[in-house]
Amino acid sequence: MTALPDTTDRRFATTLARGLMVLRAFRASDDGLGNAEIAERTGLPKSTVSRLTFTLRSLGYLTHAKRHDRYRPGPALLALGNVASASISFVEVASPIMQRLADETGTLALLLVRDNAKLLILRTWRPRGVSSLWLETGHRLPFNGTSSGHTMLAAMSEELFETTVANALNDRGLTMERAVEARRKAWDQLITRGFAITPPSEYFASDIHAVSKPFNARDFAEPVVFTAGAMPSDLSMERMEAEVGPRLNAAVMDLERQMGQPPSMTLNT
Repeated sequence: MTALPDTTDRRFATTLARGLMVLRAFRASDDGLGNAEIAERTGLPKSTVSRLTFTLRSLGYLTHAKRHDRYRPGPALLALGNVASASISFVEVASPIMQRLADETGTLALLLVRDNAKLLILRTWRPRGVSSLWLETGHRLPFNGTSSGHTMLAAMSEELFETTVANALNDRGLTMERAVEARRKAWDQLITRGFAITPPSEYFASDIHAVSKPFNARDFAEPVVFTAGAMPSDLSMERMEAEVGPRLNAAVMDLERQMGQPPSMTLNT
């Protein structure tokens, strides 16, 4: 369930925020969503969702193209997404680098961004010939119990860290004390070896192992995270530490060099 940020600022437009929550409820694998499903995913009342989906459909951000009882992203949303994608220069540069990492290591490479109290998968690069990896664009991961989440917490500014944790409290058992400890451990790993791995015993899900590294894009005011992951049978802790982690570190450093940026970890100190 998506949650609105805790804000009392009079400038905060709650109706707009709820409309965006509806748009964020859609995933790449969905064959359309009804109002009841959107309400369940967002936590909004169904009556509110009905008004929002009607408005978004009227504006072209949602459509009833195939089946009249289910909504899908519309042409206006597609156009908006294409404009946003074209304006984020590092993604295009990163694509061949991350595809090569995925192919050479047999892992799923991911680009994740902060989405309020969750991490959102913005892009995936699947290794050729491997079909068992299921994470997809639009999927959300918790901060607690993931290498991606702990890495993101470590790379954030202190102010953003406190705001993010406040929004994500109790999600998968996250507490401020737990967040501080995860941030410290991930930071130590990033400084000493350039990548971070959350111990599998702390994972929120047991069906994927992952290693992560942050990147500070000039297009964004906050860090993003690159992650390489696979099923535990294909990606042991030893392999993460000796092979995949160093390759992910080298891949992100290659991206930084091509973008003309200094190493990301020096930008948070």
